[in-house]
Amino acid sequence: MIESVGSVGLIIGVIVLVIIVLYYIPVGLWFSALVSGVRISLMQLFLMRFRKVPPGVIVRAMIEGTKAGVALNRDELEAHYLAGGHVARVVHALVSASKANIELTFNMATAIDLAGRDVFEAVQMSVNPKVINTPPVTAVAKDGIQLVAKARVTVRASIKQLVGGAGEETVLARVGEGIVSSIGSSHSHKAVLENPDFISRTVLDKGLDAGTAFEILSIDIADIDIGKNIGAVLQMDQAEADKNIAQAKAEERRSMAIALEQEMIAKAQEMKAKVIEAEAQVPLAISEAFRSGNLGIMDYMKYKNIMADTSMRDSIAGDEAKK
Repeated sequence: MIESVGSVGLIIGVIVLVIIVLYYIPVGLWFSALVSGVRISLMQLFLMRFRKVPPGVIVRAMIEGTKAGVALNRDELEAHYLAGGHVARVVHALVSASKANIELTFNMATAIDLAGRDVFEAVQMSVNPKVINTPPVTAVAKDGIQLVAKARVTVRASIKQLVGGAGEETVLARVGEGIVSSIGSSHSHKAVLENPDFISRTVLDKGLDAGTAFEILSIDIADIDIGKNIGAVLQMDQAEADKNIAQAKAEERRSMAIALEQEMIAKAQEMKAKVIEAEAQVPLAISEAFRSGNLGIMDYMKYKNIMADTSMRDSIAGDEAKK
């Protein structure tokens, strides 16, 4: 019984040992590389485990490159993996570029990959251009009519400018700016509606793909809609503003007229008060003239007759004016 238990333990130990040995020395992987024409030693596969590099990733990449006729260096593949790159994606891109006759070196591919761009997708976009739809772009022609345009931009990836080149957002922003400029320089919105390819030609001539990771192949105006009459709206707003200014000035003049009228009334009342005050001094002056002997009774009676005659004449003149 003890001997059988010991035999089972020995078998399990041997199996575990074989698994560990095959893990650190992947004989099957080495044989696959050998029959695929990839020359790599078991020692290098063993040492990859200690360098924290998966041997399967490197071997499969080298097999793919060898079958496609792309020369690859094991040390460079390991270095790119340790730098945080995607080895399989880079090799796929190199193979695709080789088949499509696109110039792409290993160093350029790894630089693009480490820059955070999908190098394989970039190669595919170089072969098959991509169509980007712009959001609605609003612009106003010189006659004041608002136009809303949508465009389709066909771009092809520029492999040499993928590192450091601007992305799709920059291309869309530049195309939108070009559309606004083209519509804004048109004398009439009808001219834009009749000849929308004028916008495409104008925008393409500006070289909007400079400094970007793409090459603009064509810009097609997909749709143009008529928006608001901005010119009329601005004129109405200006007229409303002018009316408010005129009303404010009229109110200012009215206020000034009222103030002037009030001032004249105050002056008239002041003059009337002075007249009343002067009239109040007349009896005093007459009394003083009597006392001083400068005025006699006959002179006073003559003065009273003149005053009565004047009052009668004023009364007659008032009655005739009423008639």
